Amino acid sequence: MFKKSVLALATAGLFTFPAYADLTINGFASIKAGMTTGSDDSLYGYTDELDFKNESLMAIQVRSDLGEKLSVTAQLMGRGNEDFDIGFEWAFLSYQLDDNTTINAGRLRAPFYKYSEYMDVGYAYDWSRVPRSVYGLGFDNIEGVSLYRTGIIAGFDSTIMVMIGGYNGTTGLGDGKLEGFYGASWELSRDWYNFRVAYYTADATLTFANESVNTLLAGLNGNGLSALASEISFDKDKGTFIGIGGGIDRENLVIVAEFNRTEVDNTFFAKRDNYFISVAYRMGSVTPYISHEWERHDAKPEIYLPYQGLAGTPAAPLYFGAVATVDSQQREADTLNVGLRYDFHPSAAFKLQFTSQKNVLTDDRAGLLVAGVDLVF
Repeated sequence: MFKKSVLALATAGLFTFPAYADLTINGFASIKAGMTTGSDDSLYGYTDELDFKNESLMAIQVRSDLGEKLSVTAQLMGRGNEDFDIGFEWAFLSYQLDDNTTINAGRLRAPFYKYSEYMDVGYAYDWSRVPRSVYGLGFDNIEGVSLYRTGIIAGFDSTIMVMIGGYNGTTGLGDGKLEGFYGASWELSRDWYNFRVAYYTADATLTFANESVNTLLAGLNGNGLSALASEISFDKDKGTFIGIGGGIDRENLVIVAEFNRTEVDNTFFAKRDNYFISVAYRMGSVTPYISHEWERHDAKPEIYLPYQGLAGTPAAPLYFGAVATVDSQQREADTLNVGLRYDFHPSAAFKLQFTSQKNVLTDDRAGLLVAGVDLVF
């Protein structure tokens, strides 16, 4: 249940604007139910027990035009897998320099992906969810400043986003900090096709959520193996993200593809290559689709190979702990999604999607069936 007191407090603050403010309120929601098809399967937070909360969410976005080209935007969201606790996804000021250029400052959505700005708005795309294999950095927002510019270049509609800032919060591996974050994305579109590239970099520091890794690092540092510990840990190490994507939307056919590579130097973080391709075909109010996702994460055995001599010494447990930690980053997975979208209302769509994911390394496979409604208001 929504925390009413928090919502009341937040909305009271948002709606206390000068009388001349032009206020716009809209929102979106996803109500979904799903379960895995195998008794021992788990995928994307689902198990073999029917779950109505895991991917359900509701959000309200408020924008106030303060005049003189200045505006403020805030987005409040409650997620089912967080017991619908209300939090600020976005909160930023915008200043329009001219008709084509805007500066934003505050908590912003990091534009890593093609659907970054709309990744929580299920109504904006055909799938039940954005491709997790590609949209899976573990964080989505940056506190900082962005410059957004649109224009025409050689007959193409051009959209450029430049961003600087940082991040301090949870990631997929633990509590992390990004310092000196900067980069840009650029999208070109014309007629029925579009292309997109993105590059971002930052210095990454991480406190691991896995206590066994923290224990290993303490042991390495305490036994004269600080160099090996340094190769595993994150301490202001340079991370880079590169993304390439494109799409075709011609008549009834929609094709979308994205690829990204993520690396963090001098850490045990694997080089991650992730990509997907999706094909959909509109038939009136019904849109069937199929998509395929790939994950290829290459571990770094070069970190521990120079220390093989420790295998026959009292430090062997530390060596084999390092081997296990580094090799745990190795992953290969193929994911197939088949589903359909039915637009039964101008502001709402019913979706049904089956997902089958294969772990190539272990040959294990998990199936997931999800049905639900995405809507905007």
